[in-house]
Amino acid sequence: KAGLKRSETDGKKSAGGGARSNGARAGGVTGEKVAASLRRNGRRDALHRMLMAKRQEILNEIGESLGQSLTEDQQRRLESAMDVGDQALMDLERELGISLMEMRNRERQLIDEALTRLDEGTYGVCAECGIEISEKRLAAVSFAQLCVECQSKQELMEKIEKGEERD
Repeated sequence: KAGLKRSETDGKKSAGGGARSNGARAGGVTGEKVAASLRRNGRRDALHRMLMAKRQEILNEIGESLGQSLTEDQQRRLESAMDVGDQALMDLERELGISLMEMRNRERQLIDEALTRLDEGTYGVCAECGIEISEKRLAAVSFAQLCVECQSKQELMEKIEKGEERD
């Protein structure tokens, strides 16, 4: 099935290469190929803008979290006036804040990896089956490497494997 490419959104296959149309000159570029290239470049640009916007949003959230942190001196004064229960609650809140920042930073790293894949031309293409991942899915999970169908299969296999481990 070389040369065939399937889109996740419609499931149809279309020729991704192969025979030239009757009006094409040897060594020339057909109008169809130009249109396909423009669509790819338009999709790439839209995906790049989306990834950069999500990355900036995450960086802003991390910056806001860091900006809300107390200085060491403020922290020391506040803790000296607290009882043990208040200090435990404050420690829990601090650990939760750190965990959330780590999660957001990991998300930023995944977006950076997605930007690299975009530059390499592999972003937005399912790593398992090779079809284009829908823009709707990429908007929801910007660092997705699998189409919905392959992701579902992978999650089902993981669930089955976990079930077998418990037995």
